[in-house]
Amino acid sequence: MAFLFKRIHPDVLKLGLVSFLTDVSSEAVFSVFAVFFTAFAGASAALLGAVEGLADLSASSLDYLSGWLSDRTGKRRPLALAGYGFSALAKCFLIVANTVASLALFRVVERLGKSFRGPPRDAWLADVAAEADRGYSFGVHKAMDKAGAVAGPLLAFALFAWLGQTAQSFRILFIGAAVVAIGAVVVLGAMKERPGAPHGRDSMSAAWRSLSPSFKLFLVPAGIFSLAYFSFGFLLLKAYSAGFSVADVILLYALFNAAFVVASAPIGKLGDVIGRSWIVMLGYALYAAMALGFMLAGARWEIVALFIVFGVFYAIDEAQSKAFIADIEKERRGSAIGIYNFVTGLIYLPASLAAGALWAAGPSYAFGLAAGLALAALAVFAGLKGRIARPAA
Repeated sequence: MAFLFKRIHPDVLKLGLVSFLTDVSSEAVFSVFAVFFTAFAGASAALLGAVEGLADLSASSLDYLSGWLSDRTGKRRPLALAGYGFSALAKCFLIVANTVASLALFRVVERLGKSFRGPPRDAWLADVAAEADRGYSFGVHKAMDKAGAVAGPLLAFALFAWLGQTAQSFRILFIGAAVVAIGAVVVLGAMKERPGAPHGRDSMSAAWRSLSPSFKLFLVPAGIFSLAYFSFGFLLLKAYSAGFSVADVILLYALFNAAFVVASAPIGKLGDVIGRSWIVMLGYALYAAMALGFMLAGARWEIVALFIVFGVFYAIDEAQSKAFIADIEKERRGSAIGIYNFVTGLIYLPASLAAGALWAAGPSYAFGLAAGLALAALAVFAGLKGRIARPAA
């Protein structure tokens, strides 16, 4: 284990611990939220799609603001701390939420914290990681992040196995999630600030104009791919409707995150060697294959296998897209990552609404559209690849 981490900056591991604790908290809740929201609170699948779309929009709504503030001031830690703290407060609110409206409000508001913390934290990671190991550093951080997303659902599974599938079990889970989220804020608060180079005269519009043409070009296939997005909650509902129990659904979610953890660091190192543009293309192709698989899958083992495939894809999408942006945008990384998150998140809302509407007509329609759009994004990226600056190997 020491060999694996010997070239990693200590801040990567510390931020990984913060993300681990946060994901233990968040993913324990999310592993049961779709079922609790629909089966227990009585919301419809269409409303779930709308709420998840709004949550994804919320999760990227403040990205450009926080990324720009991070680049303008050179501060990373205070902004990241504010984002993690806001998410922890939202989980405290979840303890007393007991209506469809309050649960929907929690889901949207909690994601605001994720939006605000992401760009300054990722810019912090890019600043401290050596260029030759940037993909690996991002991969290790995300592996630690998603290790929490394995532990959280497993803890939720143990709780439900012990107490049964009751409303009280959900409340106990929500209380525990709030406590762990507060612990993550305490760890981050003890870390030392690692300031970046400030760009004190940049307005938000000036920051956009200063970003590289390569980054702006990358937003084209990234935007098309975002149209293919559907909430992970729909995959959990697909498993539930296929005969998996609530406890089984939690285990499937843990399996997805375990696949993410195992794949994240090796894929990051592969991107360091062959160039991250190939890894981005691999991510698009895997998503299309996964969507087609869910459209055709009938057997339980097929659904299990597809959750693993989705975990590998997510390891690429969550970590390596940010490392790719850090490669092609060297001066204003916080702003670039913030814009990328904002643009893709803005597109997630109509994508999730469309997925929810198509789900009512038949899940295969939603999966088929996602596969087609992912293949379109792959074709566009391949056509533009020569004009996007090749990441240094």
